[in-house]
Parts: sequence; C-alpha cells; structure tokens
Amino acid sequence: MDATKHIISESTTLNQALKKLDKHSSDILLLFVVDDSNKLVGSLTDGDIRRGLIKGNDLEDAVTTIMYKDFIYATAPTIEKVIKAINVNNIKLLPVVDANEKLVEIINLLTYKLTLPIEAFIMAGGEGQRLRPLTEKIPKPLLKVGEKPILEHNIDRLNAFGIAKIHISIKYLGQQLRDYFGNGSSKGINIAYVEENEPLGTVGSVSLVDNFNKDTILLMNSDLLTNIDIADMYKAFISKKADLMVATVPYKVNVPYAVMETENNKVVSLKEKPTYIYQSNAGIYLFKKEIADLIPKNQFFNATDLMERVIALGKNVMYYPILGYWLDIGKHEDYKKAQEDIKHIKL
Repeated sequence: MDATKHIISESTTLNQALKKLDKHSSDILLLFVVDDSNKLVGSLTDGDIRRGLIKGNDLEDAVTTIMYKDFIYATAPTIEKVIKAINVNNIKLLPVVDANEKLVEIINLLTYKLTLPIEAFIMAGGEGQRLRPLTEKIPKPLLKVGEKPILEHNIDRLNAFGIAKIHISIKYLGQQLRDYFGNGSSKGINIAYVEENEPLGTVGSVSLVDNFNKDTILLMNSDLLTNIDIADMYKAFISKKADLMVATVPYKVNVPYAVMETENNKVVSLKEKPTYIYQSNAGIYLFKKEIADLIPKNQFFNATDLMERVIALGKNVMYYPILGYWLDIGKHEDYKKAQEDIKHIKL
C-alpha cells in the first residue's frame, strides 16, 4: 500500500492534518506521526482532531498536542501475533517499526493475508460408503456443499491462512480429485498427491511423503466442514509448546439418573441427572515435523495410534477446542445439514 498518505511529521498542524485526511475521501481516516528521525511517536484520526477542537485547540496547533501516544504497533517478528491480538479492536492499519522504533511499513489489515509456516496434509482416500448412492460414481470430497465441493471449502480455508503447500492422500476414485484440483496453480498454491495402494488408516499415508519442507504439519480429514481459526490454533500450538495438538469439539452426555460417587463401597456424594462434557476428536491435528517420523512406512496406522505413541514417549500432546462451526459429513443426515448450514455460516 501507499504508506506516505498516512504519514505526517510532528510539526504538522491540525489544519494540515485535516486537509490530508480530506484527500483520503472514503479511505481509512488515520494518520501516523513521525519525528525528524522517522521514529513513530503517535497516531491521529479525524475524531481526535474534532475532540481537540472542542476542547479548545487551535487549527494552527501542532498535531503533537492531541495525537494518541498509546497506539498499537508491531515489530517485524511479531506481526502475526499482533494482528491476531487486535482483531477484536477493529483496527484497520498496523504500523511496523524496527528495533529503534522507526517506521518501516504500514500494513492494511483489510487486505493483509496471514502466512502461517505450516504444510498441510488432507486425507481424501475413503470410499464414503455411508453416503451411498451419492458416492458410487463420485468421491465424497467432491460432493458439493453449496456451490463447491467439500474438499474445496477446506483447501480454500487453508489458502486463506497462507498455507500454500498441500498434500492430498487419494485412493477411491482419486483421479477425479487430480482432474478437479490439478497442481493447485489456479488457486496460487502447490498441491501434491500421494496414492494409497491399500488402506493405511487415518494417518498412515503421511508416511508416503518423503520430506516436509515446513517444521509444522497440519493434518485434517477431507470430509469436514468448519471455520476453525487455524491461526489461533497455531498460536496455541506454539504457546503451549505442543509436540502434537488435536482440535476437539464438545460432546455432551446427559445421564437420566442420579449418579453416585463411591469410595470403598461407601456413597460419598450424589449428582442428580448430571451432564458430562467430553472433548471429542475433530479430525484436525498440528504436529512437529519430526512427529511424522513416528508413523510406520506403508502400514495401517490411525491418528489415535500416533497420539498414543507420542504420549508414550513423554511428549506434549495438547487439545484445541473449536469454538466456531464444525461438522463431520459422514452420513446422509450430516450432508443434508451441511447444505442448510452453508446458507448461514461464513467459511
């Protein structure tokens, strides 16, 4: 973006600042104030000027008399973290400074695209038997939900977070997936395919990738419809120092009877018709690159097997609760629900 139209010096008057803001028309009405050395010292909006004039400031006063000094900024290594932190504040422009607090660039958050250091692997080889006859001639990942296939929703979501390298595991009617998505160039990404000669479970086909280029791998099932915040999950993965993190959804169990808690045949308490909430596997995982080495080559191996192996090695396995929308499209009623839900949710 053209940052110069949002930068003024600390000697600028309120009148000059107003004229500069007026040139923005319907653009973002925000200016950043720098000193003679280009050090960022404040921010200024049309609202700040309006409030200053009401309080008695003169149009010929310098902007330093009313500028906002407690502004949000980022240093280059922490851009993603700051963007995530300020989403709730509806901030549209983010100034980036160097170690000396000198302005380096201004990022337009309305158009900025996160680029997460993640490589993805999507499991798309299943037959989708529970959805027959819909899947007799078309693989389940290509069944449309709304205007596009299930798998395309997931690929577009990964792409929205800057995940540009995606491996897709195929088997049943796999050529249709190759024909539809190709190498991913139409979406500006790189798609590679690995083909299972025989079923390898929910994670076994990951062993067919010779080498991952990123240090963090995202593994997910292809038949999920979700608006999971991948950036937030990655943030949790890093902050909790996880070796493997599994996304979860809550599963409620309502017990229709009074439940007794006992100890040595003695009833110590009673709970009347309690509800228990468990964290269920949502079919989305983040793990360190080296965890992939624990998956045996060309052997049937499930994600639960991998998790148990990682736990047995004393490594850190964490869970991430999905707070947004999630649906596993496994049965006809799920597919029907997805067709209705897509009208009301934003993916």
